[in-house]
Amino acid sequence: MTTIELTGENFKEAVSGGDIALVDFWAAWCGPCRRFAPVFERFSDRHPDVVFGKVDTEAQPALAQAFQITSIPAVVAIRDKVVLYAKPGPLSEQALGDLLARARALDTDQARRDLAERNARA
Repeated sequence: MTTIELTGENFKEAVSGGDIALVDFWAAWCGPCRRFAPVFERFSDRHPDVVFGKVDTEAQPALAQAFQITSIPAVVAIRDKVVLYAKPGPLSEQALGDLLARARALDTDQARRDLAERNARA
């Protein structure tokens, strides 16, 4: 699957299903972002069951702000409307594979319960 451009208008629909979504926050002026882009694209081609999206932080500052993106490139992994991973820095294909394996293996219902419990204690 090729990556899709995510905007404020299509973001929620694109990532809100039960599928796993990997999102690359980037900008055209960012050298590391340009070097990471082909890695992300190649990885997306090998995993058609995953939603791969790209958010141009210059064109979509509200999305970048919503995810507290302060450094790019940044990768966010979402499954069942739960943000599983959100960190800056380009990832290798191996690291993307590890991230995807962890996202697939995670019990999101348990993750929601754990989060609710942590929030209740805070």
